[in-house]
Amino acid sequence: MLNVLRPAITRVLTPVGHALARTPLTANAVTMIGTVGVAGGALGLFPIGEMFPGAFTCTIFVLLDMLDGVLARIKGSSGRWGAFLDSTLDRVADAAIFSGLVIWLFRGGHDPVLACVSLFCLVAGFGVSYVKARAEGLGLKADVGLIERPERMLISLIAVGVSGLGVPYILPIGLWALAAGSAITLGQRVHAVYKSSKG
Repeated sequence: MLNVLRPAITRVLTPVGHALARTPLTANAVTMIGTVGVAGGALGLFPIGEMFPGAFTCTIFVLLDMLDGVLARIKGSSGRWGAFLDSTLDRVADAAIFSGLVIWLFRGGHDPVLACVSLFCLVAGFGVSYVKARAEGLGLKADVGLIERPERMLISLIAVGVSGLGVPYILPIGLWALAAGSAITLGQRVHAVYKSSKG
């Protein structure tokens, strides 16, 4: 859904990409820095209940991670290795965010049901990404779905961050909505692969 915003986001990030292109920093380095930052923010702050600082830190590094593609295009270094690295480290970042939430909800938040919902969001998100990757590896189409990674990041980080400001009920609403949307998206993609395989 948020893919329609990609051209606008790219226009905003392009001047920053041009500035970074004048440095020795590579797109792959930006990818790794972004992942380490997200993982550090999520696993370092969420488990101790620092929800707003954790969400803010993760958001900054998620935005930084979006620069890798822009920088790669400017430097002319786009390639299959960079695409593979970016996709793989995106999964690491996703795992860190939801694992941090699971730890907090089990230990400090004392909400095992919501912890399980958060765990479901992680597993379903992995499933959504895997179905698309596996389908494309087989030459099939699965580029559909209600909630893709940008939406998952937006919903989860806003819900976590706002809950850290003391707004009640926003975290369970966000996580339950994300769980439902991820399940629908997984079903949509599996159905799309089925139809594509029959065509």
